[in-house]
Amino acid sequence: MKTNVTARSSELTRRQFLRGTLLSATAFMVVPGGVLGVRGADSANQKLNLAGIGIGGQGAHDLGQMESENIVALCDVDKRYAAHTFKKYPKAQQFTDYRQMLDQVKEIDGVVVATPDHLHAFAAMEAIKRGKHVYCEKPLTHSVWEARRLATAAREARVATQMGNRGQASEQTRQLCEYVWAGAIGDVREAHIWTDRPSQGLFKEYWPQGVGRPKDTPPVPDTLDWDLWIGPAPMRPYNPAYLPFKWRGWWDFGTGALGDIGCHAMDPVFRALKLGAPLSVQGASTRVNGETYPLGSMVTYQFPARPAEPQAINCHVKGLSGAAAGAVAMPACKLVWYDGGLRPARPDGLPEGKPMGDNGRLLVGDKGFILGNDVYPQSRAKEIGGIAKNIARSDEHYQEWIRACKGGPPAGANFDWAGPLAESVLLGNVPLRVQLRENLTLYKLLWDSAALKFTNLEEANKFVRRDYRTGWSL
Repeated sequence: MKTNVTARSSELTRRQFLRGTLLSATAFMVVPGGVLGVRGADSANQKLNLAGIGIGGQGAHDLGQMESENIVALCDVDKRYAAHTFKKYPKAQQFTDYRQMLDQVKEIDGVVVATPDHLHAFAAMEAIKRGKHVYCEKPLTHSVWEARRLATAAREARVATQMGNRGQASEQTRQLCEYVWAGAIGDVREAHIWTDRPSQGLFKEYWPQGVGRPKDTPPVPDTLDWDLWIGPAPMRPYNPAYLPFKWRGWWDFGTGALGDIGCHAMDPVFRALKLGAPLSVQGASTRVNGETYPLGSMVTYQFPARPAEPQAINCHVKGLSGAAAGAVAMPACKLVWYDGGLRPARPDGLPEGKPMGDNGRLLVGDKGFILGNDVYPQSRAKEIGGIAKNIARSDEHYQEWIRACKGGPPAGANFDWAGPLAESVLLGNVPLRVQLRENLTLYKLLWDSAALKFTNLEEANKFVRRDYRTGWSL
């Protein structure tokens, strides 16, 4: 039995992350539309022809942020849920099956994927195979293996990509990196991230978890293609308990609170601390079953030390030297995730009465801590005013992708960054599986990212990659 992860594995996965960050330090350039996939385009001013897959909820919002371009095709398996989006873009061709749409509408340049999690990789991969640029909602995929496959395919196809974690383009993310890289709180050895989801205050919930499968079998609405909605997941009878949106809490369809929020909340911490793949992961939760995620959980990741190499935060940086560019060595670090309303203990030095919030992050350093973006103690906070803004700011998350599609620099959450991030996030769901619960009271799971497997519990590896329903493959 292996008891540790090789140095080669850690080095490989760290460099995978750096590939995504350093790519974005390239200069803006314009290339011919034939190379870009923009038919007939010869400048960055040419409009893209975009298509949406899964347009009833978040997909409708995403398309609304891209109306500077041409919306030429729309696809959703639920005609009633997506009716408002079909109506909003009357000139766009309408489809139920995204594969038919991609085959029939040849002028599509880019695709926006906002289906339930279990279909993300399939819709995105079909677009990539056809040379289309892809914007895909978080958490990018449903499984760790899918995230690796999708990032590799996008890189080989040389298409422009972006995951839908909008906070990566924010001022707060850049500011956090600048604080940490300048040593505002010293070496950071511990990080905590928490969310109230799936709960939403007392007796309220965003979606149900900790429940069993419904037993009633109402008829499938005539506006819904249930077979396509199920997609690669095991077939089961239709029930309104699964959709819309409520699919997030079901193992077969969603990725729980960690998958929903993790790629948002962990992204700034991964950038600031230069985290790659973890060495190990372990979990603890309220009671869980084989149908839905637990009501609350804690997941602990252990990361190796990182060397003093530049990191460009996946955006333009004014030079790639000095602390502000991340060229500082960082010690081994523990990161703990909490959901369901759980949270860490209040750090020493946090003023009484100061709330920690239902959703937040805490970085603990040798010389202080950062709660959100507030630095403590006050003596350290007074020093941060002199920290230079050495990281160029993003104008807008969606525009990053549109620009990348037209030949600009890679977007901030391109799949070379988002793929490894999603892998780490989704790893945290493995130790929450009911099938592993008793075994994982005995030891933590050791992760070999290069081999894409756990080295000390073979049973856990079945949850790195899922089986697909007959007729579905990636």
